[in-house]
Amino acid sequence: MPFCARRCSYCDFAIAVRREIPVAQFVNAITAEVAARRIGPAAGPVGSLYLGGGTPSKLGVGVGEITKLISTTAGVSATELGEVTVEANPEDITPSVVGAWLEAGVNRVSLGVQSFDNSVLAWMHRTHDAAQVLAAVKILGGEGMTNFSIDLIFSVPESLGRDWSRDLDLALSIEPGHLSVYGLTVEQHTPLGRWTARGLTAESPEERYEAEFLEANRRLVGAGYLHYEVSNYAKPGREAVHNSSYWTGVPYLGLGPSAHGYDGRRRRWNVREYARWTELVTAAIDPIEGDELLGPAQVAAERVYLGLRTSSGLTVTEDEFHRAARWLEEGWAERRGNRLVLTPVGWLRLDALAVALTAF
Repeated sequence: MPFCARRCSYCDFAIAVRREIPVAQFVNAITAEVAARRIGPAAGPVGSLYLGGGTPSKLGVGVGEITKLISTTAGVSATELGEVTVEANPEDITPSVVGAWLEAGVNRVSLGVQSFDNSVLAWMHRTHDAAQVLAAVKILGGEGMTNFSIDLIFSVPESLGRDWSRDLDLALSIEPGHLSVYGLTVEQHTPLGRWTARGLTAESPEERYEAEFLEANRRLVGAGYLHYEVSNYAKPGREAVHNSSYWTGVPYLGLGPSAHGYDGRRRRWNVREYARWTELVTAAIDPIEGDELLGPAQVAAERVYLGLRTSSGLTVTEDEFHRAARWLEEGWAERRGNRLVLTPVGWLRLDALAVALTAF
């Protein structure tokens, strides 16, 4: 769902900024893509459906359109799905919207909070403030949408004076079942990328990034959350089914502009821009932009990288344990039976460690 009211300063996603959201047109175009690609019913049960963006909460209160979107994309009704998630901005949350989602079968909301500091939110070009976050959480609970996640971004420029500890305090106070905590990254073709290139802002130093990552780990784990993936925390039983599938190599179908999919052997991705994607699917043409068949080396590298991202770690051989001896000595990893599991300090070195393990 690519539509947004404005582009966030750090965002490099394929979005379409619109004053009026063409909900019916988009839902019809998704239906057209399914037909153009001749996608039949799933061979097995569909474990989850994730409406991501962009800003899927811009779908609004049309129960019929949301129901059609869910049944078209999953091939089954929402009652046959275990987890149906909608990404949402706090300012879009109203009782009528949440009621429509529940009626359509949505049972999980991922709330884009990012910070509870209004000056940081303004710098990010977010369209909500901290008060709207608290109001949204109250509405979700009041309407019975108890399974919700919040996103937070850490390691913003020091010049903003953001108090990360305070953000964690407020996040814990609303007791979400799940939190996704991401370090700010500077992408070249974004407002933030241009500000950085011109010297108008500076990236947070690595030491601050590490300190804030480890503080989140300490605080959230201490409050009873499982740090089950490098960027994700959950109360027991609230781990994201959909996100976890990506890390375990489960095949998934991607629909919409810029969407990626994976069938277990081949990865494919759609054209990026909404207008071009709409043009193709309306003409009954598969909107594919590219694909790749994963060879043995790529499969092996992804197995290592994705396994090390999670708290369950990676099954390795005795020879691989020998190669990882320094990681164990430095406290970057632990041995648990035949599995190599990274510690929070090790997760900060994830890329380097994964490369080291696959370089043999």
